[in-house]
Amino acid sequence: MRLAVISDIHGNLLALDAVLADIELRGVDAVVNLGDCVTSPLWPRETFDRLAGLDIPTVRGNHDRQILEWPEEKLSPAGRFARDALTEAERAILHALPPTIEVTPEILAVHGTPMDDSTYLLEEVVDGRLAPAQRATVAARLGATARPGGVVLCGHSHRQALVQGPEGCTILNPGSVGCPIFADAVAAKGLEHRSPHARYAILTLRRGRWGAELLALDYDWDAAARRAAENGRPDWAVAMATGTVA
Repeated sequence: MRLAVISDIHGNLLALDAVLADIELRGVDAVVNLGDCVTSPLWPRETFDRLAGLDIPTVRGNHDRQILEWPEEKLSPAGRFARDALTEAERAILHALPPTIEVTPEILAVHGTPMDDSTYLLEEVVDGRLAPAQRATVAARLGATARPGGVVLCGHSHRQALVQGPEGCTILNPGSVGCPIFADAVAAKGLEHRSPHARYAILTLRRGRWGAELLALDYDWDAAARRAAENGRPDWAVAMATGTVA
């Protein structure tokens, strides 16, 4: 089995197209999307339209939920840009996405944790930056979803990872397709160096064991940076071009 796992596109149409083209070349059996589809000052409406034509099973991310639930003053600037780009019906479609998806009886797809789309599964905030969470913390966040031989797919942190978690379950975070760092976050300036690559993963089952290919693709991130700058977000332009925020 080969399952392509994408997450955290954040309205970056160019990165999404690069990932989809790469997936086509690699001969996967299916694709699943872990959410946070459009929120950014990039191409939210165009990304929504692209995804709508693909019919990929998609988990609702915290930004997909907030774009409808939160009042305008509570949204980040990127959230307000995305909300304004979509129709009320399109915002409702994002909000109606399922919070979890059972891809197969062995594979559960979530955005953050199985119970909370705004909590990181594999990381915790330490001194303003993300650090690997302790084993007991991960176990508590997984709860009964940690099954021997099972897989949990998660996103939200934008950081690629493959670990063997509680009960021997496999946990895979594919990283972010289109947003190496969310420039609206207060902590963005204090995070570690990252890169502007478009990231995703392919989950594989061979000889009864789960593994993954963690992929980081070159694409025209300079064009994504120009788009952010044109939309009045120089901080996002830096993030798109470098993977960090000045």
